[in-house]
Amino acid sequence: MTTAVAPRALDATDRCDRCGAQAYLRVELAGGGELLFCAHHGRAHEDKIREVAIHVHDETDRLHERPAAE
Repeated sequence: MTTAVAPRALDATDRCDRCGAQAYLRVELAGGGELLFCAHHGRAHEDKIREVAIHVHDETDRLHERPAAE
């Protein structure tokens, strides 16, 4: 029996491997590694990501969240 483990949520310490901005995409590679991308670079490299990724954890929807009112 295998149990799926939910990926850890990305936070402000996760940085884009391309530019250093906050990462919103985690790309898992077949060889066991991962790449992190900001939304901009995730979109810019979307075609190549689809070719090499076995899973993409996408949190770009968080960019449109509004903070809770106090």
